[in-house]
Amino acid sequence: MTDDCHGTPKGCALTLLLLDAARAVEARAEGALAEVGLSLAKLGALRHLVLAAEPLTLSQLAERHCCGKSNVTQIVDRLETDGFVARAPDPDDRRTIRATVTAHGRAAYERAATLLADHERALDHRLGVAARAELARQLQTLREG
Repeated sequence: MTDDCHGTPKGCALTLLLLDAARAVEARAEGALAEVGLSLAKLGALRHLVLAAEPLTLSQLAERHCCGKSNVTQIVDRLETDGFVARAPDPDDRRTIRATVTAHGRAAYERAATLLADHERALDHRLGVAARAELARQLQTLREG
């Protein structure tokens, strides 16, 4: 038995709609970030480095970014290639490498924040402020439950 014109099994149409909407929003955000050479994954790691009071070890960054150390190493590799991040030895432990954001990385982060704010304003315009606030509340409920 289906409950829509696309043959979606009854009971999962909302789940599929949420996933499709999330993919569409993610694709638009990724497209906006591409203008400054970032992706959502790279922006997330860069954000932690910008907000940190000091350079972070890759283990610290992996923990804050909620991903594995091998994943964060690959992200830092890409950020370093782009000139957004630099690696430096830890002054207290020469076996440890720390990542630090560069001036170019800070500028890219600021530009990305502006682009994402524009993206948020577009969502506000499309949904209306009240509906957007309610959607955010409902999504938070779904996320927590």
